[in-house]
Amino acid sequence: MTPKVAAFLAQSAYETPCLVFDVEQVAENFHSLRAALPAAKIYYAVKANPAAPVLELLAGLGSCFDAASLPEIEACLKAGASAASISFGNTIKKASAIAAAHAHGVPLYAFDSIEELEKIAGNAPGAKVYCRIVVDNIGAQCPLSRKFGTTLDRARDLMLAAAGLGLVPHGLSFHVGSQQTGTAAYELAIARVAMLFTDLKSAGIELKMLNLGGGYPIRYQEDVPETDQFGTAIMHAMTEHFGNDLPDMLIEPGRAMVGNAGVVASEVVLVCRRMPEDERRWVYLDIGRFGGLAETEGEAIRYRITAGAGPTGPVAVAGPTCDSVDIVYEKTPYFLPLELQSGDHVLIHDAGAYITSYASQNFNGFAPLAEHYL
Repeated sequence: MTPKVAAFLAQSAYETPCLVFDVEQVAENFHSLRAALPAAKIYYAVKANPAAPVLELLAGLGSCFDAASLPEIEACLKAGASAASISFGNTIKKASAIAAAHAHGVPLYAFDSIEELEKIAGNAPGAKVYCRIVVDNIGAQCPLSRKFGTTLDRARDLMLAAAGLGLVPHGLSFHVGSQQTGTAAYELAIARVAMLFTDLKSAGIELKMLNLGGGYPIRYQEDVPETDQFGTAIMHAMTEHFGNDLPDMLIEPGRAMVGNAGVVASEVVLVCRRMPEDERRWVYLDIGRFGGLAETEGEAIRYRITAGAGPTGPVAVAGPTCDSVDIVYEKTPYFLPLELQSGDHVLIHDAGAYITSYASQNFNGFAPLAEHYL
């Protein structure tokens, strides 16, 4: 928690649940990422937190943007970003959205199928395109390889087809999974795509760009490699496999840009023991899976939760809705004060990423959490 967030929580009257966010921390994260990978252009993954203060700050710092939808593109433009600095990075886009993005002047479009490639050709003629490759997500808390990406062989055919459709086959991309806790996945992915760069060059297609995606982690409860460790590993792999002929490099940090900038304040709705044989208390908060904690699915992201002082005991944590899947932590060991009771506040730390993006709109009548940008 930054001093600015701590001061707000100590001195302000606020309704819960709410996100309290220190925008200045985003600037610090941006500069750290740039220092760790100076050869790469930063394309902030807007989905992590699309709030106007975040986008305006990053546009002012010269960041580029990875957008997943037309509304995200328009939010970036409204925040002062140029269309040239935006990549339409979702491989699943409506034709109308592609056409509108093209009309705005967005130059880069992701794809991983011939059907999407043809859609881009029909609605953004002459655009630069890049193909997403499936890579190993080993080490990621949230693997992303089931829904997106294609094989190297298929990508070769697609990039050759792109030129025939009047598009510019510009590059390749991959994503090693969200909250990646090791560098090996990046190194393996770079080695794989480098072979396709060589293969396509022999076939007459000289690619210019490699998008290394996101995945850069933040510390929740366990240590993770520092940003500069990822930078060192990535650049070593790039020079090993590309030599002096490095393509333009893009990275798409989301969590690493905004995660540690925010804290969620929540009120305890109920504390009870549900089963006589279960020593744990169940702690129900006014925020849960549907209120923004969607990344706790499978208990993948394990936020640090604090509440007051005193002796602690084991708890399960759940949300307030009348839905049985609204359980935040049941298997992961959590401990909260024994004196915790209804009406008390708890803090969910390092919650600046994806919380507001995932919050439902009035499920069970609960309004989305409030947001305070400092």
